Amino acid sequence: MSRRVLLVSHEWREQAVTAAAQAEAGLRELGIEPIRDLDDDPAHDPELVLVLGGDGTLLRAAELVRGRDVPLIGVNLGHVGFLAEADPDSLGEVVQRIADRDYTVEERMTIDVEVQTPTGEVHTGWAINEATIEKVDRSGVIELALGVDGRGLSSFGCDGIVIATPTGSTAYAFSGGGPVVWPDVEALLVVPIAAHALFARPLVAGPSSVLAVEVLDRNLSGGDVWCDGRRQLPAPVGSHIDVRRGAEPVRLARIEPTPFSGRLVAKFALPVTGWRGGRKDP
Repeated sequence: MSRRVLLVSHEWREQAVTAAAQAEAGLRELGIEPIRDLDDDPAHDPELVLVLGGDGTLLRAAELVRGRDVPLIGVNLGHVGFLAEADPDSLGEVVQRIADRDYTVEERMTIDVEVQTPTGEVHTGWAINEATIEKVDRSGVIELALGVDGRGLSSFGCDGIVIATPTGSTAYAFSGGGPVVWPDVEALLVVPIAAHALFARPLVAGPSSVLAVEVLDRNLSGGDVWCDGRRQLPAPVGSHIDVRRGAEPVRLARIEPTPFSGRLVAKFALPVTGWRGGRKDP
């Protein structure tokens, strides 16, 4: 059976169009068929997805191969690109490593989301980064109650609540003041956004916890749940939202052994002048 790699690129960025053409040519030269669409038959699934773009493009690619157990590898053509593995000038090396099967695959935990509305409707979703419960009425706050493992914890008015995975800790949760969590730590993060309350600190719960948010009856308008900022679930007044560890992880291919601390320094341009690794002056 011939080898196949799915190419997913940013739809309108010129750099991505050029990179996709280079990747197609390189894969063909190495005897691999580049494809742009998935076959309905799982037997024809590609061995890998090569993503050319930023984190948003990689999130779109993860959505495309949901349920197919196919790893993704990203070449960053965006801004920060925490999920990407390589920069554009390494594209040739990435293609060669794909051809040589010279990469490792790591699993990133996801979250599953269930919204139960007061009329009995149930809406479900999932995310690799975060689920965000947001207000619909932009002129005021949304009144929410937060619970963990079947027990109420706090209630407050706010702009929203971010529930994130460790992978998503460097995305929206980070911007909201949440902690950076190493991706191999299994945990669920809760970050209230602009909460009008004395106790509305970011929380880190265990991977088996179930986090719940209720859209309180005293709201004049409801909310929306956004999964990775891409998939919307309605959450009208009176809705109950459960978020738990996802049943299906996302698989990311890695070609570099750089630790996460190195990725943080590179992506955020952190100053490390003076670091000596614990060594003493002679």
